[in-house]
Amino acid sequence: MNRNETGAPIPEDYIVFNGELNSRKKLITRGSFFLAPGLIWVVIFLTLPLLSLAVMSFAQRGTYGDVDWTFSLANLKRLLGFSFFGWSADNLLIIWRSIVVAVVSTFLCVVMSYPLAIFIATRSKNKRGMWLALLLVPFWTNLVIRTYAWLLVLAPQMPLTKLAAALGLISRGTALYPSAFAVYLGMVSTFLPFVTLPLYASVEKMDWSILEAISDLYGGGWRVFRHGILPQTMSGLSVGITLTLIPAMGMFVVPDMLSGAKYMLVGNLIQQQFGTSRDWPFGAMVSLTMMAMTILILFITRKKEMTREGASK
Repeated sequence: MNRNETGAPIPEDYIVFNGELNSRKKLITRGSFFLAPGLIWVVIFLTLPLLSLAVMSFAQRGTYGDVDWTFSLANLKRLLGFSFFGWSADNLLIIWRSIVVAVVSTFLCVVMSYPLAIFIATRSKNKRGMWLALLLVPFWTNLVIRTYAWLLVLAPQMPLTKLAAALGLISRGTALYPSAFAVYLGMVSTFLPFVTLPLYASVEKMDWSILEAISDLYGGGWRVFRHGILPQTMSGLSVGITLTLIPAMGMFVVPDMLSGAKYMLVGNLIQQQFGTSRDWPFGAMVSLTMMAMTILILFITRKKEMTREGASK
């Protein structure tokens, strides 16, 4: 039998918590009271909408855009390209294009974030706040307004467009949008802080003597990064990739505006189904597929993180 500090015996169904003798039932009741608001919030705003989306994805579109609660796999087959007119790869190409755009945008953000994070971390402490504030300034403006600003920057009369025309990349008098270049430019400018901030938190805690040791052993720039910087910033890199890759796959504002609605991604397809097409069941199926891809990415990322942590012990 357990005993307290004075040596008195403690009954089996009682435990000492924070210096107070409590029954297990009382602790469970108290814990449930504190957990209830969060659980209710998750159930109402996450679980129930997700279940509704899952149920609707197997329903059908009615004649006038309403939902016909006749369940089948028609929406899944349509997403895979099968229809009344035969097989088409359009939807699969949209999904593949979304993955490519998200991966490339994330890679570009990572490549640009490392020098930026190292630059900020190596500034004096009284100046780091200023640089971080400049990094976060775009978040003070709505995403739509920021994307409209890119339309102005890429207009025919702007210096960047004139430079591209002088190099023969585009015809004179034309804008740099709609184009894939404009889409990637908008995506990178949108998600760059999501990678830079977690990397900065990791870079700030780095052991710089390891980098000096690698340099003393005649390690070049790549070896310094590969064996010194990368292992110490993997946690921040993992967070940055997750925060960028997942929302980039569902982005629709930037591709819609900077591609002239000609570079459709999954986010644009979902927005179209819930908007102009009024095909909510198919939009729900596409959304459900997007969520499944997101969960898969999180699972792979978490598994690699656990493997890395296990190897480091």
